[in-house]
Amino acid sequence: MAKAKAGKEKDVVRLERESVIPIMKPKLIMKLAYLIEHQSDRDEFLKLCKRVEYTIRAWYHLQFDDMMELFALFDPVHGAKKLQQQNFSPEEIDMLEQNFLSYFFQVMEKSNFNIVNDDEVELAHSGQYLLNLPIKVDESKLDNKLLAKYFKEHHHENLPDFSDKYVIFRRGIGLDRTSNFFFMEKVDTIIARAWRRFLEKTRLQKLFSRKKNGKQKMDSKKNDDLASEVDEKDLYVERIRLETMDLSLRNLIGKVTIQEPTFEEVIVLYRRRSPKGQDDRAIHVKHFKNIPMADMELVLPEKKNPSLTPMDWVQFIVSVVIGLVTLISSLEMPKADFWVVIAILSALAGYCAKIYFSFQQNMATYQNLITQSMYDKQLDSGKGTLLHLCDDVIQQEVKEVIIAYYILMENGKATSDDLDLQCEELIQEEFGLQCNFEVMDAVQKLERLGIITRDSIGRICCVPLKRANEIIGATTEELVMKARQS
Repeated sequence: MAKAKAGKEKDVVRLERESVIPIMKPKLIMKLAYLIEHQSDRDEFLKLCKRVEYTIRAWYHLQFDDMMELFALFDPVHGAKKLQQQNFSPEEIDMLEQNFLSYFFQVMEKSNFNIVNDDEVELAHSGQYLLNLPIKVDESKLDNKLLAKYFKEHHHENLPDFSDKYVIFRRGIGLDRTSNFFFMEKVDTIIARAWRRFLEKTRLQKLFSRKKNGKQKMDSKKNDDLASEVDEKDLYVERIRLETMDLSLRNLIGKVTIQEPTFEEVIVLYRRRSPKGQDDRAIHVKHFKNIPMADMELVLPEKKNPSLTPMDWVQFIVSVVIGLVTLISSLEMPKADFWVVIAILSALAGYCAKIYFSFQQNMATYQNLITQSMYDKQLDSGKGTLLHLCDDVIQQEVKEVIIAYYILMENGKATSDDLDLQCEELIQEEFGLQCNFEVMDAVQKLERLGIITRDSIGRICCVPLKRANEIIGATTEELVMKARQS
């Protein structure tokens, strides 16, 4: 978390703290059990944790089965054959794929994934990290009907412009650091700064400036703002980029470390446009990890091959024009200096070569990053991703119930607000982690399990451990395990 330091200006990104509980379930259960004083209570607590998990799994079993059966019809590998065997009409297929999307978005919400919105896309594009080429999606290769129909019937606020073609979900905030010499990137930065000064002096900056969105949910702020705006619910992460770095002689010739906040998990959903005469209904779901915000283009579907940026072409043409004007002016002088002409031509040729080789190096970096995103950063796709999400929902729900029940058991009656605060304090004190605990969701599940009550003024209290186990009762898994042992 970035903090303000006097005299130094830092590029800091402010992020909303997420609701996901970043603790492994076995670690959470063993730690809380260890904190219980009496062995008999500890045994009852461990039994309760197992029964809670088995029961929650049973709640979601049918829903997850329905979702997986629907996805089997739209699986990019075998879905087409299954659809053909079922002999559905186009209207029935439309209904089935919308049902799948409804299940999918519910699971994403329960897993605490958020849809990347326009403000977050703008913030990601406001800086560069390892990817220094403009990457665009070939929208002609993507379907724009599937998601457009879903969002027409299911309203979501602040959707990005591309939401009719593909959706990007993100969860978790991390940090990525890279140390290297970055020689070409430093040269690019120096030239870019000189170009900006040139535009400022000639008052041409308005011609090339971009309009930026006014309000951002994820803000990029300076330290002066942080001193006056500190919200414990927010997370502050510093960006360290070459564009804002002080390029002293030591930094120019030595290794430097750049830093960028990352999305720990990213899931992309899209459908390719069907070729003429075909009706491709495959739905693609891809799962990535540790994607730097500024390099979010790595996960985009159907990417175009990158080329020189418009700014590269402008700089190239302006440099050629200035060089030619200077060269002609020198030749028209009564006594043209041969070495001055050679120097101008050499500088012009060197700059053109620099643009070319810089682009080639960026292309090589791009290919390496794409390869890395495919082999190192892609966790799974299709059915594997859906199975991971289903298990993840159950793990999060179980952890919420266990933490809330433990707090009520140890601290006694509490209002919803007090319970929320005490759960977050427990996670902070015992595990050194912070999250925005979803107390209402936890309370609803505890009420459904029947192991909490409310007093006359609405405060929440839990039933004793032994009684809680009796209320839930022996689960199918326990009966199976007993049958095996007998």
